[in-house]
Amino acid sequence: MLDIKFVRENPEVLDVAMANRQGSWDRDRFFALDEERRSVISQVEDLQATRNAESKKIGMLMKEGKREEAEAAKEAVRQVNEQIEGLAARRSELDAEVSDFMARIPNIPCEATPVGKDENENPERRRVGEPRDFAAEGFEPKAHWDLGTETGILDFDRGAKLSGARFTVLSGAGATLDRALQCFFLNTHIARGFKEFIPPVIVNREIMYGTGQLPKFEDDAYHTGEDQFLIPTAEVALTNLHAGEVLDASQLPLRYTAGTPCFREEAGSAGRDTRGIIRQHQFTKVEMVKFARPEESDDELESMVAEAEYLLQQLGLPYRVISLCTGDLGFSARQTYDIEVWLPSYNAYKEISSCSNCGDFQARRANIKYRDPENFKGTRFVHTLNGSGLPTGRTMAAIMENYQNADGSITVPEVLRPYMGGIEKIEPLA
Repeated sequence: MLDIKFVRENPEVLDVAMANRQGSWDRDRFFALDEERRSVISQVEDLQATRNAESKKIGMLMKEGKREEAEAAKEAVRQVNEQIEGLAARRSELDAEVSDFMARIPNIPCEATPVGKDENENPERRRVGEPRDFAAEGFEPKAHWDLGTETGILDFDRGAKLSGARFTVLSGAGATLDRALQCFFLNTHIARGFKEFIPPVIVNREIMYGTGQLPKFEDDAYHTGEDQFLIPTAEVALTNLHAGEVLDASQLPLRYTAGTPCFREEAGSAGRDTRGIIRQHQFTKVEMVKFARPEESDDELESMVAEAEYLLQQLGLPYRVISLCTGDLGFSARQTYDIEVWLPSYNAYKEISSCSNCGDFQARRANIKYRDPENFKGTRFVHTLNGSGLPTGRTMAAIMENYQNADGSITVPEVLRPYMGGIEKIEPLA
């Protein structure tokens, strides 16, 4: 959430930011609500002062034996209290309206975020690794959904039978590969300074609100009951571990990781990536979350991207890094890098990790602050960052397609073999 004082004093900044995001905001409605709210607050303060003055008179008048005047003062206090109650009710309504209005405004992109209309204007930063030339090897590569069926490690029919479209059963070496990837990712992060958590996968409305999933994206979330949701990413739980807390500056930066099931309705993605395991309603993902001082967060974003890249490098998968432009930036982010892995079935790079610096946007919603008495008085909001490190499903798809062989088998990347009991190849069914 943005600072309401900043918005009030710098509406032109928000005009530009929302235009760059290919959207807009209702400036007139904001100022109408804000001005009425401030007016109500001022009226209540004036009435409270009047009430206090009249209340003091009552005792004095009673002592002086001026009973009729005292009764008149009591009546004046009663009428003032009624006015205050009425204004308090309106204040409550206005607070809710202003809060909802502010909760729906996305973050302001930082200067490092390139200005652009949509994903077609995301600049590429670098490429690492070269896609295999399957033609030179004399065979046509298969898509992972065909490889998965032919090797028996992906069962789309039974997934649909159990749960419907966009659910898949992993079996045999497929289940082992998914688990191996999760262990590899987590062990790597832990060895490089991250602390592992296993958070709940069901959270309440306040927690979803804290990271910006609500209210804007409620239709994309899975409800499990009244005001409870299945997490769309471990970012939601990890970031809110410190909701309502004041951290000590000496603790920062904090680097957290968790591997969890994730659940998304994907309501806005009808028709996209419906084959295979690229876009599923349930998937496993290892997430990275950081809490940093404002002056450190840009560097922490770069190191988070490097962390995700390291995993792909160890797996030997070709990828590229792009910088999301303003028109493609996520709701809570001020800057984002996407890492896209090469998938032969698409003959293109597809997103496998998204690493974002949210500035103090989420911290303001979740009330996460830090104290640094050596440098300033009071407390300030921390900066939060999050990134995929990595999703096991999309990584599995990339491994299957990039490591496939002419005989239909799939070579297991060397770095994963210790996690798979030494298996070197996944063979097709007889």
